[in-house]
Amino acid sequence: MDYTLLFVQVINGVQLGLLLFLVASGLTLVFGILDFVNLAHGSIYMIGAFVGASLTFYLGNFLIAVAVALPITGLVGYAIERLIARNLYDKDHLDHVLGTFGLILVLDTSAHLIWGPEGISVPLPQWLDGQVELFEGAVIPTFRLLIIATGLAVAGGLVWLVNYTKIGMLIRAGASNRTMVSALGIDIKTLFALVFALGAMMAGLAGMLISPITEASIGMGGQIIITAFVVIIVGGIGSMKGAFIAAILIGLIDTLGRAFLDSIFELVMSENAAETAAPAVSAMMIYILMAVVLALKPQGLFPPKVR
Repeated sequence: MDYTLLFVQVINGVQLGLLLFLVASGLTLVFGILDFVNLAHGSIYMIGAFVGASLTFYLGNFLIAVAVALPITGLVGYAIERLIARNLYDKDHLDHVLGTFGLILVLDTSAHLIWGPEGISVPLPQWLDGQVELFEGAVIPTFRLLIIATGLAVAGGLVWLVNYTKIGMLIRAGASNRTMVSALGIDIKTLFALVFALGAMMAGLAGMLISPITEASIGMGGQIIITAFVVIIVGGIGSMKGAFIAAILIGLIDTLGRAFLDSIFELVMSENAAETAAPAVSAMMIYILMAVVLALKPQGLFPPKVR
């Protein structure tokens, strides 16, 4: 086995997993704490990518553009919560699905009207558009290392925020019994709006980080939201630890499957058949994992503790 290639693919899998975590962390905050099914979370990921891309060209600096785009994406999330989500909290999940599916159509059409049908390729500064050789033969793009560092920093920050701050305590208390928290004088509506905005910022950040690798494009949130739901189901709805571990696991399964399954299949079938079957099986593996987890642990691998 080529262990250098394996190492590089593991790094790529971790990078993909951390991008998935950024999306899934916001989704699990909103779904697990607010009990709100937000199918439009992927569209916020798309909006973040487009806003970040536009600001990169306007400001001439990718990192400054991300810093400016983050609060803008948060404001978009805040507006969605105030105008749409808040009116649906007391409804059942089917109403959440229908309402946010309509929002997907609105956001996708709005992005089409503002930015046009073509995708936007985002340029990186020269110091990020290079490669780092970790050891002989193991060459990793510098920007992928930045994504990994950013994902780990955000994960640590979210754990600290939710578990070790007063705001985190209020969020956990509001999730357990919002009526009691309101009776104690806490503005639960504003608190939930801020949670929604934070979730939007996480999704937007993921969109900004992936756009230089792919591009900002209409409908880019469609596939990511499906995978993000798989992440929070496998990890445990409402569990930040579960979202992190499940995202890394799914990122590794997807990346390693696409890299090595065809070689494994060639041991038992022809080269053409292996090249045809491997991508399909690789795409199925994360859903097989979800089915196994649901069969063995319906609450997910790391369900949140009952407080």
